[in-house]
Amino acid sequence: MERSSPTRRRFLQGTLTSCLWPVLDSANAGLSSPQTLVYPRYIDAVDQLYDYDWLILRTSLEKSATAFGPFDMKQLDEPMSPQRVQQELSLAQGRINVFAYPTARDLEQRFLPIRIPIDKGLLGFRVFLVRATDLPRFEAVRSVQDLRGMRAGQGKGWVDIPILRAAGMPVVEGSSDSMYSMLMAGRFDYYSRGVDEAPRELAENRQRYPQMALEPSLLLHYPLPRYIFVRRDAEGEQLARRIKAGLETMVQDGTLNALFRQHKGPIIERCGLDKRRLLTVPNPFMSPDTPLQRPELWYRPLAGK
Repeated sequence: MERSSPTRRRFLQGTLTSCLWPVLDSANAGLSSPQTLVYPRYIDAVDQLYDYDWLILRTSLEKSATAFGPFDMKQLDEPMSPQRVQQELSLAQGRINVFAYPTARDLEQRFLPIRIPIDKGLLGFRVFLVRATDLPRFEAVRSVQDLRGMRAGQGKGWVDIPILRAAGMPVVEGSSDSMYSMLMAGRFDYYSRGVDEAPRELAENRQRYPQMALEPSLLLHYPLPRYIFVRRDAEGEQLARRIKAGLETMVQDGTLNALFRQHKGPIIERCGLDKRRLLTVPNPFMSPDTPLQRPELWYRPLAGK
């Protein structure tokens, strides 16, 4: 048998080692520690809106597990207000590293947004809680100009306020827990709420405010995507890549639309959105990077999608 020269042995050893690297990398990937995501617990935890957000987030992580590896997702124990949540994410060592919220330019500057609306823009479709005696006034509304003659009620600091005011609509601000009493006292004419907020709030306050009603004929719309945000640092960029990859897979394979229909479909049907008069105003405060050019990302009530 011919004996290998030292040069040939070194060549074979190097070739064997290079062939083993993919195998070793694959094995190491399987043994790598899970990527940990900690999301907030809001003070108003009874609001099931957030449960949907976390379901979408978890599904995006599952969809991206093959490419990005295992993950561990848990909720912070301490309840927080939305303002406190943002403060926590601003900290380099903050206890959370992800949250979901209606977007605004200042949020997109402070945090890193994943620009796929997880609720397909449903939050931008608004229905009104009104005084039952005023229902005929709203039935007569046919345009945004008609609506400008009425006063909207909104909680202090809400992202909707500048949008409404830019459209020429008077807005009265108040604390969130006083809005129903202010409405019934005539401080403003309608309380503009999200589609999946108004019916629940009406039912919860029926005994205390029996003359409060859900206006049945109008649907106000402005683009208002609800995004997942992460911290603007190296970890956040890594999380953003993973979450975006998972969400894109959900869009392409129909999972996002299926979950949207499953969790939001009943309330959409209950509110009869496809039968309402649609009044649209612009959102001049949106980032130019908002993916409005992708119709598959957005809910369209008149198209039934």
